[in-house]
Amino acid sequence: MQYIIGIFIAFFLAVLILTKKGSNRADVFLGVWLIVIGIHIFGYYSFVSGIIYTIPNLMWLNLPYAFVHGPMLYLYTEALTNPERFKSKRWLLHFVLPILISFSAFPVMFLPENVRIMIYKNNGRGYENYMLDWTILLGISGVIYVISTYILLFKHKKRILNQFSNQEKINLNWLRFLLYGMGITWVIIILGGSDKWIFSTSTVLLIFIGFFGIRQVGIFTDQNVEIESIDELIIEEPIVIETRIEKKKYAKSSLNEDTAKDIHRKLQHLMITERLFTEPELTLTDLATRLGIHPNYLSQVINDLEGVNFYDYINTLRIQEFKILVSLPENKKYTFLSLAYECGFNSKSAFNRFFKKATNLSPSEYLKNINKQYSE
Repeated sequence: MQYIIGIFIAFFLAVLILTKKGSNRADVFLGVWLIVIGIHIFGYYSFVSGIIYTIPNLMWLNLPYAFVHGPMLYLYTEALTNPERFKSKRWLLHFVLPILISFSAFPVMFLPENVRIMIYKNNGRGYENYMLDWTILLGISGVIYVISTYILLFKHKKRILNQFSNQEKINLNWLRFLLYGMGITWVIIILGGSDKWIFSTSTVLLIFIGFFGIRQVGIFTDQNVEIESIDELIIEEPIVIETRIEKKKYAKSSLNEDTAKDIHRKLQHLMITERLFTEPELTLTDLATRLGIHPNYLSQVINDLEGVNFYDYINTLRIQEFKILVSLPENKKYTFLSLAYECGFNSKSAFNRFFKKATNLSPSEYLKNINKQYSE
């Protein structure tokens, strides 16, 4: 029964994702992957239920599809993080191994039906070497794709810090947890774990994938992939945030020091006069457009002259603005969260996390310290 439920969930979620409003290439990969998972679960169900003995050709549902999950996970992640990579058809090369595996099964597929059934019932007796090679290849393929996907997510995390001021919906943390689960599954396969356990837990992974996959929004679709005066915010002692800046990335930049300083002055003026940091969805591209410069130049100026990435720069200004607002007597009737929203944060978790990072205090601890100073 659990396998039938898994099959139903896989196809149901695939339909939801493939037909959701504003679907993109990543949604197509995810939807197709869910269909593949459903077919694969059906292939295993046909074995445990005995259907495969009446339709021996169903063996094909278990052989090639096991090798498709790694490529689909990787391609889905790449479609989210690097959509420009799909301008060519080289991504199709990821399916060469599954196709070769299918061809390798031809000798068995052309055996008499009664012989094939006997092979299945005896767990591949007579083809032990083939099954061993199949298992080794499957394990190696799985590990390679898990590692490759992790590298994509690592690069993505660094990339969005230089392009977005809020990252709650685009940090892909849920994919990291899925990756850990997939990694454990591949290790169990390599160690010769139970197929029953692997396919039983796949239902849980299906629900996880479907829930977050439906909610996942596009990331780089609109991006060029390449009170008290705010004056005091700019000149007061800055919040110190430890951030590694890779200046080597700009070694070939044509931006000279004088131009960089000029852009920096314009950036500060824009923040003072228009308080753009209060826009929750502000991006590097948005800000560069307002300044009339290329996003790469703006990123370099922020990295070199502010010493932080774009995400930290904008959120530092938001924290400084919050400090001003929370200290005003007329704002005592408002909650921390409402003031945080006013400053440009779009979630409680993002605000609390960055405030703690910037001040080593929680908002309530900071306010207590301020009140204590005033009372003294």
